[in-house]
Amino acid sequence: MFHALEFWYKTHKKTLQSVEDLNEEKKFENASLIFIHAEEKDEKDANSVLRKALKNIIWHMRKAKTDKIILHSFAHLSSSKSSPEFAMYAINWLKEKLEERNIPVFVTPFGYFLELKIHISGESIGRVFKEL
Repeated sequence: MFHALEFWYKTHKKTLQSVEDLNEEKKFENASLIFIHAEEKDEKDANSVLRKALKNIIWHMRKAKTDKIILHSFAHLSSSKSSPEFAMYAINWLKEKLEERNIPVFVTPFGYFLELKIHISGESIGRVFKEL
């Protein structure tokens, strides 16, 4: 989890044929940028893992005093990866639960490599790692 003072992305290369073709570029300021990596074991305990993730994301947003959340699929953190279907389900579940709490939430394009520019806060809350 990152306190992104600025975050910019642009779609670069599609990696999953099942997703729609996009040419997208967006920029955000003062956001909790959440890199999400779903592992194979998470699929077996999805309810518990997703509830813990939701709690941690909301905690980070409040602690960093951001005004929005960006969910970014980042399947490069481990050699263990869930199925793309589960990763997409997890991100959509988190998005729905955050929206139910009236929290502005955005999701970067799933199934794409993206060009990224990130300006992270220097405070300790600027970079937080949680393993669920």
